[in-house]
Amino acid sequence: MANLGFVGLGVMGGHMVNRLLDKGHTVTGYNRTRSKAQWLIDRGMKWADSPRAVCAASEVIISMITNSEALSEIAAGPNGMLAGLSSGKFWIEMSTVNPAVSRALAARVRENGADMVDAPVSGSVITLQQGKLSVMVGGQHETFERVKPVLLDIGPKVTHVGKNGLALVMKIATNLSLAVQMLAFSEGVLLAEKSGIARDTAVDVLTHSVIGSPMVQYRGPFVLKMPEEAWFNVNMMQKDMLLALELGRQVEVPLPTTAVTNEFLTAARGMGLAERDFAILFNVLARMSGVTT
Repeated sequence: MANLGFVGLGVMGGHMVNRLLDKGHTVTGYNRTRSKAQWLIDRGMKWADSPRAVCAASEVIISMITNSEALSEIAAGPNGMLAGLSSGKFWIEMSTVNPAVSRALAARVRENGADMVDAPVSGSVITLQQGKLSVMVGGQHETFERVKPVLLDIGPKVTHVGKNGLALVMKIATNLSLAVQMLAFSEGVLLAEKSGIARDTAVDVLTHSVIGSPMVQYRGPFVLKMPEEAWFNVNMMQKDMLLALELGRQVEVPLPTTAVTNEFLTAARGMGLAERDFAILFNVLARMSGVTT
């Protein structure tokens, strides 16, 4: 069993730590708000007062935070992760951030004699709890082989996609499709509903049809009853869509459906729905269609 550290104990990060504890690992964790981590401390997770302290206490350190700015914050300064990393340590960075930011940070980590991989995940809390999460990894192959056993305890599918930053490219390429699929699914449900088909019937048919991807199957029912707590909210999804649009500009790939869907996410924010799950796109389109949700 490994001596692990974890920085960022939000919804996904917290459940990852819970799973790692179940696997018998020792985990030292840090979160800006300690109260959110209390349930993990009660389960046996050790607490550290800073990202630096997590790194000092651990051989392999995992982080999952909200965006590029937050990643820079936990990395820099006297109490940051860079100050606690030393030769022989490994940092698994699982956040969805700008690939260029991640690559630059990996270079700084190597100056300390440690190494870093970007390892974003595909899936949700439910996917994680069911043991079906997949992990994409970008970085040196030797480091990938070293940290792979830990990642396999988080999810059963772990794939090395290339050098640093490329796993993030793969994650962005994956996530843009989630929102695009949700908007297309919403169009289909509303077209059926306004033509006289009951909403629950339309949802049942579509989720069990040829378009019923895993995402549609687990999020499609949200149009019947939205979750009180977002699995992945509008703000987080729009962050990923903007990363996709910027990457598309850089590599000269047009992303027309991404651009349109991003406008609907902006509309959701304008309607005060920023903290709701991004499946709330259905409600935005329903309002435009004159349909009550």
